[in-house]
Amino acid sequence: MTTRLDTLKQHSLVVADTGDLSAIQRYRPQDATTNPSLILKAFELPDYQSLIDEELASIMAETGDRQVQAEQAVDALAVAMGSEIAKVVPGRVSTEVAAKLSFDTQASIRKAHELIALYEKRGVGRDRVLIKLASTWEGIRAAEVLEREGINCNLTLLFSDAQAQACFDAGVFLVSPFVGRVTDWYKQATGRDYTPDEDPGVQFVHGVCARASRGGYDTVVMGASFRTTGQVLALAGCPRLTISPALLEELAASDGEVERRVTPESASGSRPAPLTEPAFRWGHNQDAMANDKLAEGIRRFAEDQARLEALIADRLAAH
Repeated sequence: MTTRLDTLKQHSLVVADTGDLSAIQRYRPQDATTNPSLILKAFELPDYQSLIDEELASIMAETGDRQVQAEQAVDALAVAMGSEIAKVVPGRVSTEVAAKLSFDTQASIRKAHELIALYEKRGVGRDRVLIKLASTWEGIRAAEVLEREGINCNLTLLFSDAQAQACFDAGVFLVSPFVGRVTDWYKQATGRDYTPDEDPGVQFVHGVCARASRGGYDTVVMGASFRTTGQVLALAGCPRLTISPALLEELAASDGEVERRVTPESASGSRPAPLTEPAFRWGHNQDAMANDKLAEGIRRFAEDQARLEALIADRLAAH
């Protein structure tokens, strides 16, 4: 019998939502995506301890402020882990620009350049990397510049139609509309549960896929932030799906066919005029869920980044 994971791969490219090398090797995804939260988890994994010690020793050899060293170490570790992942996946590794830069276009561009330079120093070309940015107006503008330079981007924390349209307008390589966090908000707001077909997060990503295909945009849509395999299977056919190891395990452990649920629509031949900044901000502002979840997501990634920096500072101090 064929597993549901194998059948799902016939409809969508599967991306591992983890930095765990053993999980990536087990499920053989096309790509892997990381963020500060996932790197924080990977920081405790045995597979990475020698790599962490090596990177920290290199940073300790340089003189400078401990806090600055800790910040540099986060980037160095993200790239070191990403480089190891790149040896395992045939596709790309997403690496995130610090969340605290989400409202600074120029700083985001500079950080992206630094990350690409670190990857190239390790022999990993920019064609194997996606720079991950929050889907703020400033993040989208940074991505627009980077894409023109040949640096492809993954726009994350995407919760509104305005964010999706602005990303399409900017010609970004990939967008990651969230499923689970959208549904979390509606469950809390309404006090009810949803079947996969009526799930608000699933419906949102269906809408983003339809917007992309109707407009004939080249941007890849990758559903993200899944809570259940039901949500994953309800989006079979979405170009890419980034899935946690726990849900990959469930899909790999069960046999059965997977029906394609997302089918590309014919391009309409016309596109809406590109969103202006006021139109983007107004459209996003009108979606209470999107406002709440974007702000919360940036705060959570920033908190995890700060925790990671604190862990690194402690390790540096112990040496």
